[in-house]
Amino acid sequence: MTHVRWSISSVNIGLPAPVAYGDKTVQTGIFKTPRAGKVHISRTGPAGDGQADLVHHGGEDKAVCVYLQDHYGYWENRLGAPLPPGAFGENLTLEGLTEEDIVIGDTFACGSAIFQLSQPRQPCFKLGIRHGEPKLPAWVQESGRTGFYLRVIQPGEVEAGLNFELMDRPAHGLTVGEANRIYYTRKKDPVEISRLLAVPELASSWRNTLETRLSSLT
Repeated sequence: MTHVRWSISSVNIGLPAPVAYGDKTVQTGIFKTPRAGKVHISRTGPAGDGQADLVHHGGEDKAVCVYLQDHYGYWENRLGAPLPPGAFGENLTLEGLTEEDIVIGDTFACGSAIFQLSQPRQPCFKLGIRHGEPKLPAWVQESGRTGFYLRVIQPGEVEAGLNFELMDRPAHGLTVGEANRIYYTRKKDPVEISRLLAVPELASSWRNTLETRLSSLT
């Protein structure tokens, strides 16, 4: 296949920290900031990074969170404020693509690391905490501008400015955008659910949810 190259505009990391949430305090790793120079990425994520909720975040299927630079202008207009790199809690900010350009199971090379796309990102309430807008997670979901997760096939080092190169694409061709539409708006369509379940590279968390939905429909 013809190799496609995008680029990393920012590598962002951050450890969990306490933040106010209503009348209580919660731990969150949503506050990530750019890191200059090379960052090592292991099978569980970037060095120096962490998540507070290990049930819904992290793990090998969700080792690296990716958001897309091409969406920043849209959200800056909607939120009425400039957004710094890492504003969506992502580890990698990629430039030059959207959810319609990439496929579940795509394999990428960057620096000395190799990644595979495992699932779309599901925005949680902590994204709303970061930006002071409780509706933001729902807006992200409804817009389809979700970003996605990567599993690490080969640990290695990456840094801002490097190419993010598509090396291999599965024959099924099911994009992140399509996966979002099936998961969120076609959740009672057994044919579409089955089509997404047929993707062998799909992360186990989404697979488990979809299998439960399909079982209830059939």
